Amino acid sequence: METFQQIRELDDEESDEFSREMVYAFFTQAEDTFKSMDGALYNKDLAELSSLGHFLKGSSAALGVRKVQNSCEKIQHYGKLRDEEAGTNLKPEEALKSIGSLLVQVKKEYLAAERLLKKLYTPHTP
Repeated sequence: METFQQIRELDDEESDEFSREMVYAFFTQAEDTFKSMDGALYNKDLAELSSLGHFLKGSSAALGVRKVQNSCEKIQHYGKLRDEEAGTNLKPEEALKSIGSLLVQVKKEYLAAERLLKKLYTPHTP
């Protein structure tokens, strides 16, 4: 939340337009990236998966969406046939299997973050 709060501090006192636009752009970007990741996984394109993981990792980090960021970093490494946590190299089929499982997980993490962020921008009625 700290990173996100820093972004909200950039909003005008009377409007949350700046941070709202950033958040909703992230939603679109993430959903498009997940579609591309699904296609890359189907095509067994590890280089593309690594690149997409890197891309979404950066977007997630910019908003402070840490779980998505961390999962995308793993996808990035797996796409390069590397398990950084274990300190080992992977075979392509191992990397694809790990990415497939992680993609399911990161989509759930994203949906949880999306719900939370949308709630922040929903007008509260007394």
